[in-house]
Amino acid sequence: MRGAGGSSGGIGLFLVGLVMMCGGFYLLLNAISVTSNFSLGYRLYNVGGMGITGGTILIPLIFGIGIIFYNARNLLGWLLTLGSLTALIFGVLSSVRFNLRTMSTFDLLVILVLAIGGLGLFLRSLKTIDAKYS
Repeated sequence: MRGAGGSSGGIGLFLVGLVMMCGGFYLLLNAISVTSNFSLGYRLYNVGGMGITGGTILIPLIFGIGIIFYNARNLLGWLLTLGSLTALIFGVLSSVRFNLRTMSTFDLLVILVLAIGGLGLFLRSLKTIDAKYS
């Protein structure tokens, strides 16, 4: 019988590593809070001292969509639409903030040992182990 991933690494190490890794990364991701201060009036970009807001980016998007509906082969409509969508997506992503909640050093060490130790066991189980060393 072959082990995890078709190697002789062992199914036990695979399962223990998988459980540790999933538990550790779950606790780590659960400890992170994600906030955003994005709104249509929020300044996304500054160009020449003027702030470009999310609402301002919607204006070329609307014109681009209108041009596409009028003539789908018009390159200007596609450029306006795709450029506005790209600017809006990057603006939203740049306004996202990640914060790690307050926790004790012990909690953080347990989370990191579970996540990284589990990852190490998981990857070790996928490696072929020589019979003379086991």
